[in-house]
Amino acid sequence: MNHNLLTSLKGLAMGMAEVVPGVSGGTIAFITGIYERLIFDIKKITRFPLGIWKYQGFKVFWEHIDGTFLFSLLTGMVLGILVGVLGISYLLEFYPSIIWGFFFGLIIASAIYIARKITRWTYVEILAALIGTAIAYYITIISPTQGTDNLMFVFVSGMIAICALILPGISGSFILLLMGMYTIVLHNAKEMISERSTSSMLLILVFLLGCGVGITLFSNVLNYLFKRFYQPTLALLTGFMIGSLNRIWPWRNPVVWLDKESGGYVNIIPPGSDLHLFQVVQEMNVLPNNYEGTAYLPVVIVCFVLGLVIVWLLDRNDQGQRA
Repeated sequence: MNHNLLTSLKGLAMGMAEVVPGVSGGTIAFITGIYERLIFDIKKITRFPLGIWKYQGFKVFWEHIDGTFLFSLLTGMVLGILVGVLGISYLLEFYPSIIWGFFFGLIIASAIYIARKITRWTYVEILAALIGTAIAYYITIISPTQGTDNLMFVFVSGMIAICALILPGISGSFILLLMGMYTIVLHNAKEMISERSTSSMLLILVFLLGCGVGITLFSNVLNYLFKRFYQPTLALLTGFMIGSLNRIWPWRNPVVWLDKESGGYVNIIPPGSDLHLFQVVQEMNVLPNNYEGTAYLPVVIVCFVLGLVIVWLLDRNDQGQRA
């Protein structure tokens, strides 16, 4: 298969994963074997190598930033987000347990896949894995906070969300929900587009600036960790995936909703309310027989196994390429 087409397909999978709250595109990047390359390329771009373009020409600049790879990946991601919004969002609304079952299997297998890359398990790797697990698990259980349009907090939320976006097992959109910023950012983005509001434009600009600073700093930190502490870093990322499993258990009953209009949180949706005005931000894991929706247990098991098999096939392909 053409390498650029294959890269676009990997981007497609990353984009579709980003639509699912609680699932990170970084997880897909890792199991498809492009994670470290992506982090390294982001690092090169964030150093603004425009001097190379100026003095050595566009071709050298394009090759320096790995432009063909990044363009193919970004094209796939954009298409994946569109497919995810149209397809996966529908499935999440009407068949959530089935989708979560697939991703539960995918992430369990991904954690095993990464852990197998660790050639030695010393106390450092074990500690890193435990820390990663604890951090990711804690993120899945903390109560959401009330957001604010304070520009400093908006800037910080952009930094944190973009970092979560490229970390396996941690979802950037879910982090924004926990910080109470999801609705604020979305509302201001809509106002900026529809009403050309100056205040909304400023807030979105500050948020994007925070994203830019966050990905610049974090890509350099990750690149440094991979170069200097490769094994412990893999262990930490393995922990992130294990800890995130609490968030994607297939059968979960909602306990806290976000009121999109008021920006507040409620434990019970008032009778007669439009359900589309509320978004679930906190849930409780239950057994299939206690699930408030349709459990679809046999189908969930099939999708769970499918998630395992996909990672196993990717692992086989990775081993075949190295042989």
